[in-house]
Amino acid sequence: MKAAIYSRKSKFTGKGESVENQIQLCKEYAIKYLNFDESSFLIYEDEGFSGGNTKRPEFQRLLKDAKTNKFQILICYRLDRISRNVSDFSQLINDLNKYNVNFVSIREQFDTTTPMGRAMMYIASVFAQLERETIAERIRDNMIQLAKTGRWLGGITPTGYKSEPVITIDQSGKQHKMYRLSPVIEEIGIIKLIYDKYISLKSITGVEKYLVEYNFSTKNGADFHTGSIRPILSNPVYAVADKALYEYMLTKNYDVYSQIDEFNGVNGLIAYNKTRQQGKDCKDRYRDTSEWIVAVGLHEGIIPSGKWIKAQELLRSNKQKCYRKVKSTQSLLSGVLVCSNCGSFMRPKTVQRKNEIGQQVFYYICEMKEKSKKIRCDVHNISGNILDNLVFNELIKIAWKNPPFIDDIRVSKNLFSTGHMSLELEKETLQKRIGEIDLGIQNLVLAISKGQKGEVVEALTKNMEDLTGKKEKLKRKLLDLQERENEEGDGDYNFEQMADRLGDSKIKHGTL
Repeated sequence: MKAAIYSRKSKFTGKGESVENQIQLCKEYAIKYLNFDESSFLIYEDEGFSGGNTKRPEFQRLLKDAKTNKFQILICYRLDRISRNVSDFSQLINDLNKYNVNFVSIREQFDTTTPMGRAMMYIASVFAQLERETIAERIRDNMIQLAKTGRWLGGITPTGYKSEPVITIDQSGKQHKMYRLSPVIEEIGIIKLIYDKYISLKSITGVEKYLVEYNFSTKNGADFHTGSIRPILSNPVYAVADKALYEYMLTKNYDVYSQIDEFNGVNGLIAYNKTRQQGKDCKDRYRDTSEWIVAVGLHEGIIPSGKWIKAQELLRSNKQKCYRKVKSTQSLLSGVLVCSNCGSFMRPKTVQRKNEIGQQVFYYICEMKEKSKKIRCDVHNISGNILDNLVFNELIKIAWKNPPFIDDIRVSKNLFSTGHMSLELEKETLQKRIGEIDLGIQNLVLAISKGQKGEVVEALTKNMEDLTGKKEKLKRKLLDLQERENEEGDGDYNFEQMADRLGDSKIKHGTL
């Protein structure tokens, strides 16, 4: 009889309830009370993953092993080591029951081998979630109160604005410091251009190509891409708050916390609660606009309400249209091949003809060359059919010498990214770090809303700015990864196809 021990900790640290301590405590409990010996344990460790993320690598391996009956009981130190979500936890218990695997949590003394143990586990997890939801509601209430002030709470400012301090004096003569957005003239021109081009071209990809072709860059000096243009177009911070905008937002179910007389035709808007916490796929990183907390800000708007509303209608009508994905079943190097001239990715592009052996002809073309219409890069295209064949022949040589190589391709699916994390793992890591920062920001917002002294508020605001800055950098990386994933399409098929072709080739040569 085997026992699985699962341990998890959100951060990489050796203090407190480290994964090693959790494992040791679980072992001692199992040996003392469940009659296991030292050789009966299978260990699963996840460190650096939140309990809200069920895509933890070792946790997923544990579920697969449970399904194949590699162990008969699962032991953890505490319930929240498994999950912080009631529905996820309930699903796990149902799966374990289906696989005839018992569950023990030594901290809460819960044991699913008894009906009372099962009932107590569900009760405890329900109260834990209730507590989290109560905290979330309290934080939202504080965010609403802060939103009504129209202040800027810190972090990287939206393109077109900078943060400046505002000193106010209350009735008792005490000074208070808050921040507001003020315009950056050179950046405002780019924002207006983006809105004008989007309304005329009716395509974010078209706007991206225009900005790249004419060498417009973000305030950080990077090229604009679809992932950085879309948030600009949907951000109400730029819209001039007038009566038309107020009525539009009500009809579209925005959660507006300013009165109609505050929509004065001068100021812009501030929106909170726009993005989701970790555990959500980056495709769904933005909440529905009905969940946003919107109020009139202290800053001036720069895009007329009619133009901003028209942009929102275009975004909605184009919502189902995603970036064109490459669906070639031939291109093995998509997302791997890089232009030696400018460093951009080389993407496969098919032409309307076939070669002498009946294959669809395609080329690898530099992404920057295509977007800038050869202005910023004019490197020659590469025949995809020839290049893939050369690479494939080299792989055959490796496979002849090392038969398990074919299976390695199927298992790893990241043959060409040695030394780099897979896209999925890299996305999960970024989402986890963003979630940790979000939690820190929420704690700071909660502290500010409790009415601290001026110098304390200033220090907390500075910390919030630092955290938000880090978060924005991580979000940009996440957007870049999402765009890269969208453009590459589903790469799993290529690896499976490669493995099948290698296997067929070895059979034909009598080596299998």
